[in-house]
Amino acid sequence: MSDNDFLPQRGNYRQLIAYQKAECLYDITYYFAHQYLAKGDRTIDQMIQAARSGKQNIAEGCSASTTSRETELKLVNVARASFQELLVDYEDYLRVRNLEQWSSDHPKAIRTRQISLQHNDSAFYREAITRTNDANIASIAITLLHQEDYLLRKLIDRLKQTFLEQGGIREEMHRARTQYRQNHPNKDQ
Repeated sequence: MSDNDFLPQRGNYRQLIAYQKAECLYDITYYFAHQYLAKGDRTIDQMIQAARSGKQNIAEGCSASTTSRETELKLVNVARASFQELLVDYEDYLRVRNLEQWSSDHPKAIRTRQISLQHNDSAFYREAITRTNDANIASIAITLLHQEDYLLRKLIDRLKQTFLEQGGIREEMHRARTQYRQNHPNKDQ
């Protein structure tokens, strides 16, 4: 490790598929809540805030990762919890209206998963959802939320492994200082 490698900048969250999917979910939810929920319904704000919280906590956690792996791990887990809340809201919407919720082997769910492998751009979803109904949008969101949960669980596992292998900021600082002293023995005198 050179002196310049100490605390390398991390946090390029926009490159994470989990963040890209989170942005898609936010855009879908924003449209859905304003299009299909009654004005004044508190669920509008709750769904949008859950989607926003999921997206923002990924960004904030990754941005904090340079100096705090603990904060990154906590915030990515908060993002996961926010998306779980949003998942339940979409499931509730379908259930209380007696609308079909796609099973994982439903042809539309399979097709949605295939399409989502090709599209992580929110503009695609913003345009596509305007051509379908509320039940399909909710089911699309549910399918994407299951994918998001998988991605976030994998990210959390990777973050835990990185922490176990490399430690936190204090350990990095100690290693960097020790190596600096070894490489520059006359500077400490």
